[in-house]
Amino acid sequence: MKIPTDSITYQNAMAVAMAGRTAIQGGDRVIDFSGVLRCDTTAVACVLDWIRLARAADGKLKLLALPDDLRSLAKLYGVQALIDGD
Repeated sequence: MKIPTDSITYQNAMAVAMAGRTAIQGGDRVIDFSGVLRCDTTAVACVLDWIRLARAADGKLKLLALPDDLRSLAKLYGVQALIDGD
């Protein structure tokens, strides 16, 4: 699934999270962030939720073109290994 917006913030995180959940539940295991230019901490929460959901379905999630701000936030919160490992 390609993220359908150029930002993931508290304003749209619920919609983005649900789009990702729907894609993963439908069997998609690739999330493409190539169009995302800006993220806040809610993006980290979305990604962690998607990883958990994919793992629960015995799958591994591939994250493409993660924005630098998402990587930075993941490092700050100590979850970079989870994000880089999936």
